[in-house]
Order: sequence, then structure tokens, then C-alpha cells
Amino acid sequence: MKNIIVGTAGHIDHGKTTLIRALTGRNTDRWEEEQRRGITIDLGFTWFDLPRGDRVGIIDVPGHEKFINNMVAGVVGMDLVLLVIAADEGIMPQTREHIDILGLLGIEKSIIVLNKCDLVDEDWLEMVKEDIAEELKGSFCENAPVAEVSSVTGQGLPELISLIERMTADEVTPKDIDTIPRLPIDRVFSISGFGTIVTGTLISGRIRKEDSLGVFPVNKPCKIRSIQVHGKDAEECFAGQRVAINISNIKKNEIDRGCVLAPVSSMKNTMMLDVRLSMLPSSNRTIENRTRLHLFTGTSEVLCRAVLLDRDTLGPGESGLVQLRLEDEIAVRRGDRFIVRFYSPMETIGGGVVIEANPNKKKRFDEKTLSEMAIKEQGGHGDMIELLIKQHSDTAITAAEVAKLTGLTMEETLSEIAELEDQGLIVSFQMKKDLHTWHSSFERNIVESILAHLRSFHKENPYKPGSRKAELRVRFLNKVKQNVFDEFIQRLEAAGTIKRSGEFIAAGDFEILHDDTYAKVESALLKALDSAGFEFLKLSDVNTGVNPAYAEDILQLLANQGKVIMLAEDLLTLPKYTDIVIEKAKEVLAAEGKITIAGLRDMIGTSRKNAKPLLEYLDAVRVTRRNGTESERVAY
Repeated sequence: MKNIIVGTAGHIDHGKTTLIRALTGRNTDRWEEEQRRGITIDLGFTWFDLPRGDRVGIIDVPGHEKFINNMVAGVVGMDLVLLVIAADEGIMPQTREHIDILGLLGIEKSIIVLNKCDLVDEDWLEMVKEDIAEELKGSFCENAPVAEVSSVTGQGLPELISLIERMTADEVTPKDIDTIPRLPIDRVFSISGFGTIVTGTLISGRIRKEDSLGVFPVNKPCKIRSIQVHGKDAEECFAGQRVAINISNIKKNEIDRGCVLAPVSSMKNTMMLDVRLSMLPSSNRTIENRTRLHLFTGTSEVLCRAVLLDRDTLGPGESGLVQLRLEDEIAVRRGDRFIVRFYSPMETIGGGVVIEANPNKKKRFDEKTLSEMAIKEQGGHGDMIELLIKQHSDTAITAAEVAKLTGLTMEETLSEIAELEDQGLIVSFQMKKDLHTWHSSFERNIVESILAHLRSFHKENPYKPGSRKAELRVRFLNKVKQNVFDEFIQRLEAAGTIKRSGEFIAAGDFEILHDDTYAKVESALLKALDSAGFEFLKLSDVNTGVNPAYAEDILQLLANQGKVIMLAEDLLTLPKYTDIVIEKAKEVLAAEGKITIAGLRDMIGTSRKNAKPLLEYLDAVRVTRRNGTESERVAY
């Protein structure tokens, strides 16, 4: 099933909110002021199901010029736009600006919804359609289908729904859920008893409950407490869904619209962006070097200065390489789209694509700089190497193998790998002979799978210290070399994601239960072994009254703590009895120079069956050692 986001656009009072209410039965105007004034001020969200079962999330954006910043924030993640035009008015100024903004932000699919058709006659409707066709020439909406509807009477709504279903089935490409998750935040609020809630459209990857993520650019770590998709609780959410996420460790007043929820270290804050800026042909503005602009990208809005790198001015319809120097930090990725609006008066003048999200300060008219930017813009070696690493993540492909497959020199390959790692896209492991790499999304999925396995293991085995390290490698990373796996495990341990006890691995937050069952086994064992003295027992000789598997695990824990001594042949005793044997054995060795099984038997008044494992225990603790005979020992 596809996760589809449909948005509205269009001039104020052309019926966007009314259309959504007719499609879904719900009102997207949340605020009292919106309902009182009859205009959408902030973003509204709802959903409906298509006949074939796909769920469509709908974003209702404001049409008023004063709220363009809210409109731009709502465009993030849209698959299809319903451009709403009132049949009694036709295209208006705000309609044109919305079309420009949507085109600059990379929206490709649209439906022209000619609303309020019940208010006009056929001749007027045909004239408006001709005007619209003329106005849309050259825009991304030029060949968009037209739906004639009335949100009030219901005219044309079934046909519109069928059109949405057909276009989303045939023309909308599913988003990549197997990559780094990123949620540009468009709303922040708090609920008593829950804490901070953020909402937005997940534009890539997936997010699960209990995930540890970060909020950029405030650089605050957080944990995912709960997730809602379309008002219902969910264990995870996927790219293309509108979501509300309850996060811990961050207060509402610490974050705002414009922040981004993503894995820790997967993004870097920036005060500069290298971009390709294209001016709208319809704009009346020409910008000069260091012109102050409003930048909108994702859900962020920030003031900036446009440093023109390859020209002195940038006029209507022109395109140039520009470094945007920001007045506040934001977090974006290469390839993200943006728009810029003139500082004053506020009007949309252009937009483009981020070429580099964390650049160095650049000089104007520098040939080397411009050449490097052109290569990056076209999608240089880094894109090819990232794809290659992603495809071979399960083997942790080496830098040497990457160089061989790409035809690049080792120096070029290592430079590109370092840049990809700096961007948080890949992870590398420097071994003695080569550099091994895998994609960050692969690592994230592996970590999630390992933690899910460990949590399941802990639930079934609450008294075991964890799953064996070797089992984890076979289960999850069997194609990766042992030294890479060992380094990976060490990093997880250093981060607190897991904890180790010898060869056993546990989730970082796991603690063995010292509950009634544990206490019952401990009490029964210690009491029975104390009563037995030197007549050693096996676990099966003791009635613990609990599940035998649990009793076995708890016995191992008691042995690890030194509360119980495990002898050969599964015999058990207490440390106070082995201490007695050690002292007596040392006395005999000092006096006679040797000790035998028979002598040890007589010394503590036990049987030969119990004396033999005791003698082997003395070997293990280095009190005695063999001197060539089975039943005799000398001092270690």
C-alpha cells in the first residue's frame, strides 16, 4: 500500500478547505481564529481512503499572501497537488504565486480542481477554462487534468476521487523507506501527561517506537515514546505519511517549526549553502551580490545574503551559482529544494536546489570553485560511490573494491568516502589492510534488528546475561569480516546501545530481574548446598519450585557472582567448603609434598566420587598440578 500525501494550493476563498471537508467529512481549520475569520492561517491536516484501499493524507495550506511561509512548510513531502481555482473568478495573483512556488519546490503532479462550478453557466465555465489553459502554459501544471466540481453540491467529487486514485496509482513513485529517516517539523505542542509532540510529513526512511534520534539544528537527542499516523497509534511510520510523534528529553520551548528529526550525527547544522538559484521569469526583481532574502526550505524560514559566485546580477529568468550565507543555523541535505522571497516587500522571486549543505566560504569568480560546484551539481563521483556502498553494505565493501568498480584512484575514492561519511551517509571501519564501509541506512536497520532480537531474547530469557556474540554475527552480519563485526560491536557498546558480559551481548537498558523467582532459586540452592556440606549436589537434586530452565540460568548467575562453586560432573557446593579444602590441601602439600584423591577423601570425610572433582578444582585454582599420575598432585 502506498503512503500518499495530497496538498491543496490556490487563492484565498477559492474553496480549498471546503473541498477537503467534502472529500473527507472533516474540517482542517483547527484554530478558533481560522473558523471565525473563515480563512486558513496555519496548516491543516486530515485524510481519506481511496476505493482501492490506499490512504491519502491531505494538507490544507493557506491561500492568503500573508501566510506564504505556512504554505511553503506544507509543501514538504507532497506527491500530488490539487490546484483549486474558483470557476466564478479564475486564476488570481495568489494562484500564480502558488504555482511558481510549487514548481520551484519540485512538485510534478497536479490536478486542476475547478471549484464552485454550480455558480456559473456553461459559457462562463468554458471561457474560464481557456483562460486557465493560457495562464498555465510553461508551468508544471500545463498538462494537468481538470476536474469540474462543486464542494457544496457534491458535483464532480466521485470523478475527482477516481482521478486522484488513477494518478497516485500510475504516476506517484513510492518513497524510499530503506534510507535515513528525516522529518521536517511543521508543528510543535505539548499534551499534559505526554510531553512534547511534533508533527510533519516523513520524507524518507522509517521511524519506530523507542528509536533514539536527534533534533536539528538544536542538536538535542531524544527518544521516540509513541507514534500516531492519521490519529491512530502505530509501532512505526514510513516515508510518505503524515505523523505525530511524542518525543522525550526535549521541552516544547526548545524546538520550533523548521527543526528536523533525524538520526543523531546524520545531519550537520550549517550557516551557508551552495545552491543553483533560478529566478522566476515572471519576477520584476533583479538581485545583486549580497542582496538580503528570505529563504524557505523544508519547514525552515531564515534570512540570508545571496553571494553571487559567477555573475554580478541575477535577473528574471536567469540562473546562477550562489552561496547563501544564513543569519541562523538550519539543517538540510544536498538535493533539497528551496525558494527565496524578496526581503521587502515580500514576494517570491526564485528558488532552486542545494548543491552542498555544509560548504566552506567561497570566493567570487574563482574558476576552481565554479568547476567543482558544477561537478557536484551534475552528481559527481560521490553519488556513484554512495550507491555502490549501499548496494554492497551487507559485505562492508572495501575502499579498494570501490576504487576497482568505479575506475577511480584510491586517493579520489578515499576523499569521496570521507566526504560521504562527513555528511552522515555512510559509516567506515579502518582496519589494518583496508577501509571497510557500509551505508548509514543499512547500519540503522541492523542496529534496530539486533535490538529487536535482544529484547525478544530478554523477554524469553530474563535470567540470561544476553545472546551470544557469535550468534548475532551469524544471524545479522554473516558476510562481514570478523574484525569489522568486532569493531561494530565495540562502537555499539561505547554508545551504550548494548552492553557486554564476556561473549554475551545484552540491550543497553537490560537488567537481570532480581525478582521472587530469582530469590526463590537462590534461597533453595544456598540452603540445600549448606546442608549437604561435602556431599555435593547437582541442580536436579534441589527442589527450587521454578521452571528448570530459569533455575539453570539463575545458577549460572550465582556462580558468576561467586555465591556458588560449580565443580566437574555438574556438582555444586558453596565457597566456604572449597575454602576449607584449599587450606587443608596446602597444609598437606607443605608437610608431605603431595596429595592424593584418597588423602583428600579422608581429609574431609567424603566419598571418592566427591574427592575427584575437588582435586580437579584445586588444579583449576592453581593450588595443585599433575605430576604424571591420575590420582596424585603436587603443589602448583
